[in-house]
Amino acid sequence: MEIPPVIVFDGVCNLCNGFVDFVIARDPAARFRFASLQSDAARRLLNGVPLGSPPGDSVFLIEHGHVFQRSEAALRIARRLGAPWRFFYSLIVVPRPIRDWIYDVVARNRYRWFGKRPVCRVPTPDLRRRFLD
Repeated sequence: MEIPPVIVFDGVCNLCNGFVDFVIARDPAARFRFASLQSDAARRLLNGVPLGSPPGDSVFLIEHGHVFQRSEAALRIARRLGAPWRFFYSLIVVPRPIRDWIYDVVARNRYRWFGKRPVCRVPTPDLRRRFLD
């Protein structure tokens, strides 16, 4: 059995939670699983992984035993969402330093622009199976 891809996100970030909602709405086959950065599951998944940026400043995609972060993670997630979102993956041809610079500007300002929750999200009972503890 193939291990489903896992999206690791900042559980207190409104933008990040909105992104999770966006993915869930466009992933009717429920291919993705989710773990907040603040969870034990995320710590286990990212344990020993060399991170190019502070963990709280990135979204991670764990897929086929590889960990992708920042713009590459976002583009790989988009690729799996189907049309028209999958076409954003073509931006992978933009050099990584440029993509990650844009990603980092948003990441640094996400709390100021979109706000922050006092606690991590609690999934609804019907979505509970898609979130790792």
